[in-house]
Amino acid sequence: MIDKLRSSVRDALADIHDGATVMIGGFGGAGQPAELIDGLIAHGARDLVIVNNNAGNGDTGLAALLKNGQVRKIICSFPRQADSHVFDALYRAGKLELELVPQGSLAERIRAAGAGIGGFFTPTGYGTDLAKGKETREIDGRMYVFESPIHADFALIKAEQGDRWGNLTYRKTARNFGPIMAMAAKVSIASVHEVLELGSIDPEHVITPGLFVQRLVQVPRTATGPAGFKAAA
Repeated sequence: MIDKLRSSVRDALADIHDGATVMIGGFGGAGQPAELIDGLIAHGARDLVIVNNNAGNGDTGLAALLKNGQVRKIICSFPRQADSHVFDALYRAGKLELELVPQGSLAERIRAAGAGIGGFFTPTGYGTDLAKGKETREIDGRMYVFESPIHADFALIKAEQGDRWGNLTYRKTARNFGPIMAMAAKVSIASVHEVLELGSIDPEHVITPGLFVQRLVQVPRTATGPAGFKAAA
């Protein structure tokens, strides 16, 4: 019998190793798997490469992971904002590497990994420092930059509902990077608020098929999310 449900966050994250590349879903607080991030902090894996849209807010969630010294490099599109003081201090001190990727290119590089595509050409970034060292090509009179896929060892994502086979649904904008990250990682771990009986999710409503999910863990719904963001009802 296929049953991907784990009894605890600790169990779900047990084999994340030092030096792993870990994708973490979320757009700011929306869709950020806060309980999985806290579990990764408690787990203690170090020298991690983190792939995320941003670089943390305040002192909780992803920012807390950075502050704990567990991250060697972050690949993201939006590292700095008013409350990104943890990232800012680490980066200025030379304790954290940054690979800055335009948001659309970040999403497409992750999607390309999941789709088995060897890379793609985009006009975004051409003529800037972001294109240095990369292949360029003229296509129909316009210059393009070659971008390679981003693969990961693990993906930590937040979903709304799931079943024991790992089929997932999401809530509104909490969906963001989760579906493509699940496809791009060797092991995808999802937190869900509700575990439903097998067959009770309409196949037309499944966003991430269980094929792309190796483990899921049920977490309670909280009143507030990471960095004080209002949690979805």
